[in-house]
Amino acid sequence: MKITVIGAGRWGSCIAWYLDRSGHDVTIYGPKDTPDMIAFTNTRSNGLITLSDTTKLCYNLKEALCADVIVISIGSQGLRSLIDEINAIDENTERTFILCMKGIEIESGMRLTEVVEEQSKFNVNVAVWIGPGHVQEFYRGIPNCMIIDSKNSALKKMLVEEFSSDLIRFYYGEDLLGNEVGAAAKNVIGIAAGMLDGMGLSSLKGALMSRGTREVSRLIKAMGGNELSAYGLCHLGDYEATVFSQFSHNRMFGETYIKGETYGKLAEGYYTAAALHNLCVKYNVEMPISETVYQILYNNAEPKEALDTLFKRPIKKELR
Repeated sequence: MKITVIGAGRWGSCIAWYLDRSGHDVTIYGPKDTPDMIAFTNTRSNGLITLSDTTKLCYNLKEALCADVIVISIGSQGLRSLIDEINAIDENTERTFILCMKGIEIESGMRLTEVVEEQSKFNVNVAVWIGPGHVQEFYRGIPNCMIIDSKNSALKKMLVEEFSSDLIRFYYGEDLLGNEVGAAAKNVIGIAAGMLDGMGLSSLKGALMSRGTREVSRLIKAMGGNELSAYGLCHLGDYEATVFSQFSHNRMFGETYIKGETYGKLAEGYYTAAALHNLCVKYNVEMPISETVYQILYNNAEPKEALDTLFKRPIKKELR
């Protein structure tokens, strides 16, 4: 299978490395003057992984689109603009996209598969590839479990069969809406976890995971998905990699934010917090943890006071 990965960052380059390792014909695309592509051009390495000689580098988007499948791994809020770029130069009438990214578009509240479907000028088949795992661990040969989901059952089956290996055990997703929302929302919980670490309150992470999963399940249900998806690999199953790991950008962002330090790397949960705030209002769902993160990040709420507010909420039954 001929595959192009758009996005040469930490996760995109890992996907390219993994798919090449699995025997596919892989090209990785990015603008020539970006730090990641400069590093790969000069040394084949970005400091985390080293690409094999069989993985091709491409700096021209039109050339990059010469593939059977296009994998996208970029910042979620830039997806619509990327599809516009593809629309302007692509002569195909049908495309297959795999989204290896997690987020919700802030302005529209759309899931990322919806953004692709709405913005594409051609017929599209879209799948998502989500679940736990970090580049550093996969590259060391540490296996994990992940999900591929799509409205197109045949595409989902084909991708699971093609991409499964001794390093990643894939499961067939059964709830595209729930998997997308759950995967995006876990990054907000990751920021909350980092904030607890920054305040010296790491022992609260157990409660954070339990209550965080419950509130995300309520949103998924209100939006029309299966609330049990929040308890699967898209969300709860990804907590170790997001809530505890030293490699989690979202956890690190939350911790540095509390300490008043600057964190210069992408933390998708920052944008997702705003999107979840809008969805809570739209669907009239209580999400106190996500809302607290939003108020701290966007309205300068004082973190300790915000935490105290959570503890002073009316007492309720646990599973409500």
